[in-house]
Formats: sequence, C-alpha cells, structure tokens
Amino acid sequence: MSLWTSVNERLPQDGQRVLCHLPENRVFLPGKTGDAEVRNVVVLRFAEDFFLKNPSRTGHQGSPHFWLGEGTRNHFFHEVDHWMPLPEAP
Repeated sequence: MSLWTSVNERLPQDGQRVLCHLPENRVFLPGKTGDAEVRNVVVLRFAEDFFLKNPSRTGHQGSPHFWLGEGTRNHFFHEVDHWMPLPEAP
C-alpha cells in the first residue's frame, strides 16, 4: 500500500506541512553556472483557498489552493500530484 495520497483523492489540512511529489521539479544549484537538478520530493505547507483570501495580482486563474515553500520556492496547486504526512521524528 502506498503512503502517497493523490491530490485528486484528498487534500491535507489547511496549513499542514507535508511531503509533496512534484514531477519534473527543476531546482537551480548554487552559483551562477545555470546547473540544475530534478528534486521530485519537497516539504511544502498546504494553503487552502489561498487565492480566495489573497487575490492574485498577476491574474492567476487556476485553483484557489497553493503550496507554500520552506527554504524553497512556492508552487501552484497543479504542480503537486501526490502528498504524504511527514514521518514522526525519532
């Protein structure tokens, strides 16, 4: 049984920190070389109805939900396809 949950099946609680799977999430590496790597799993905080509470200044017309990054960039809702709760600390 997979621990991953599809965003089409169920969403995390508003404000919950979770592991997210982002297919083809390209992250630029430090320095000015332009080198990048794919990091498919990152920790994000789910923001339910983010764009209803904070209207987009850019005219964003997608989902009202958003993913807030912690030390990484934020992501639009459609960029994440699966999520899972963070494991308990040892």
